Amino acid sequence: MGINDIKSNYIFLKKLKLSNIWNNIKEAISGTDQDFTKGSLPRAIFLLSVPMVLEMIMESVFAVVDIFFVSKLGADAVATVGITESVMTLVYAIGFGLAMATTAMVSRRIGEHKPKEAATTAFQAIITGISISLLIAIPGYIFAEDILRLMGASHHMVNNLSGYTRLMLGGNVVIMLLFIINAVFRSAGDAAISMRVLWLANIINIILDPCLIFGLGPFPELGITGAAIATNIGRGSAVIYQFYILFRGKRRIKLGLDNLKIEINLIWRLIKLSLGGIGQNIIATSSWIGLVRIVSIYGSEVVAAYTIAIRVMIFTLMPSWGLSNAAATLVGQNLGANQPDRAERSVWLTGRINMIVMGLISILFIVMPEVFIGIFISDTKVVEVGSISLRIMSYGFIAYAMGMVLINSFNGAGDTRTPTLINFIAFWIIEIPLAYFLAIGLNLRENGVFMSVVISETILTLLAFYFFRQGKWKLMKV
Repeated sequence: MGINDIKSNYIFLKKLKLSNIWNNIKEAISGTDQDFTKGSLPRAIFLLSVPMVLEMIMESVFAVVDIFFVSKLGADAVATVGITESVMTLVYAIGFGLAMATTAMVSRRIGEHKPKEAATTAFQAIITGISISLLIAIPGYIFAEDILRLMGASHHMVNNLSGYTRLMLGGNVVIMLLFIINAVFRSAGDAAISMRVLWLANIINIILDPCLIFGLGPFPELGITGAAIATNIGRGSAVIYQFYILFRGKRRIKLGLDNLKIEINLIWRLIKLSLGGIGQNIIATSSWIGLVRIVSIYGSEVVAAYTIAIRVMIFTLMPSWGLSNAAATLVGQNLGANQPDRAERSVWLTGRINMIVMGLISILFIVMPEVFIGIFISDTKVVEVGSISLRIMSYGFIAYAMGMVLINSFNGAGDTRTPTLINFIAFWIIEIPLAYFLAIGLNLRENGVFMSVVISETILTLLAFYFFRQGKWKLMKV
């Protein structure tokens, strides 16, 4: 960022009175017609990031709400959720990968002022997501017990708590569509719609969770299975709302009859682009499965503690993902408008903001982690291990913040191969072997696993910084 950019940003912030801030917040939440390839870059980041941050917070609320109520059922129930989520991360990986490809292609078409082509791309992404989700749902529903057994679950978890795993895997289509269609809205610049979609899903989930888990009022007491039903109903309702907006709304992207046709060539382009995104997420999430497998050696209480600590981290990292998504949209649209320098400036500015936010949050977790773990469970052992886990992993928050922005910026440009390479090095070459060495080789037990997360994520950020400075992402065609 040059001196002129710094001066313009300073002038913009100085002139932004409280009334203007409030007006911008209202515009960001209600929806804006701002062209993000023109005008003030700080304002563009603000208008995009506010609803995206709120959207990501709502996404993380799913995890926090479920674990809050499920934790009342005991450590085995929490461990079942943790193991299921470690498997579900493969679903998330595919969903994120398709969403990344969708973001790159749709944002580029919007930057080129081609909304019809953007809508056609969106429909191809939806069809692709539905097809893939069915391939996961059928075996996932049938072999839920075997999956839990393979992941080291106890006999009680396999025989009595597998309903949660079965329904979460079987209903993965709502997760896939939620990711893809929200990516369509975000990449078009309609981030406020994505935010409202997650609000709807969470309100329904928060209401149904305690009712179906504990059998409140006329509802049956379904235990941990009730949590899965509530989540699927909440997300399913949100998907219905997404389709309503796509077909009946009046935003930047609208699907019409002329868009409802399968274009194999476009699907193939989208799949090829998404392979890098799917690959990088599968690498990252499979490493998560590997870490859970190592942690499970030390018992269900340790798995429960790690699960709660990760859920707390996810909740606080989601705003960071929101800012990263804003950077991806700005990169895609500005490259489409043939403004690569503006795209790069948006990344560095967003990254610095993200580091400040996450740095402040890390201080809280380092100083008093037990406060946040204790919200979810009272088991002394679980709180103790979970607090240590949260404290150790919080030391890497500043690195996580910049790394997220850089990785998402590659994806927004359509360069999904570079992040795949970076993830492969950081998570498979470094994190898993290091976790095993520290935990088992040096007998640091679960603490070794927590340390490996910080080290590998820091290395990821350094690698992303190096490749981003090379500038090859500016030349991507999608």
